[in-house]
Amino acid sequence: MTPPVVALVPMRHTSERVPGKNYRPFAGRPLYRHIVDALLSSGAVDLIALDTDSDVIMEDAARHYPQARLIRRPEHLRAGTTSMNEVLMHDILQVEGEYFLQTHSTNPLLRPETVADAIHRFFAAYPGHDSLFSVTRLQERLWDAQGRGINHDPAVLLRTQDLPPVYLENSCLYIFTRSTLQARRNRIGERPLFYEIDPVEAWDIDEELDFRIAEYLYRERVDRR
Repeated sequence: MTPPVVALVPMRHTSERVPGKNYRPFAGRPLYRHIVDALLSSGAVDLIALDTDSDVIMEDAARHYPQARLIRRPEHLRAGTTSMNEVLMHDILQVEGEYFLQTHSTNPLLRPETVADAIHRFFAAYPGHDSLFSVTRLQERLWDAQGRGINHDPAVLLRTQDLPPVYLENSCLYIFTRSTLQARRNRIGERPLFYEIDPVEAWDIDEELDFRIAEYLYRERVDRR
């Protein structure tokens, strides 16, 4: 039996690169509903709190997710340049609880089973690890801006599958405690646990092309069922 976990889903009304993406139709439903449904289906979170400045999302969520807590984001936290850590600092003051999971509506391929497993892994490793965040493994030849190999020796041509892996923070999942966030003003603690997610499941919608690819991948998954 794990302690109660509050899921936080922050969403802005505006989006510079994909207008209205958080509530734009995705495979027949507003995009944000896919992550909320995944959280509900996981059976691993005790409360879902939706943080938004969007009246569109507020009204839709009130109808379809009456069990969710709606948090209206204050004006001073609405700029696109505002740190997500500051948004989360505000959100944890609106709800009770010590353990939090934060995800995004822009990860519509995230599976309920993945959410549940990440929470299980976190508590199995806590307090040795004080936080968890999801990553994507990369085994490609990476270079810095000065033309130097980051994860390889350019003089030794290893096969990519033999390179030491590096990890991309993919923003699908963050699990942290209230005390860690308040002490560090950061959702990543001093001793984070990496949680690896398959690149397809971790697909993030950042550009218009990402939206189209994610929708294709989602429909392909549904068709295989």
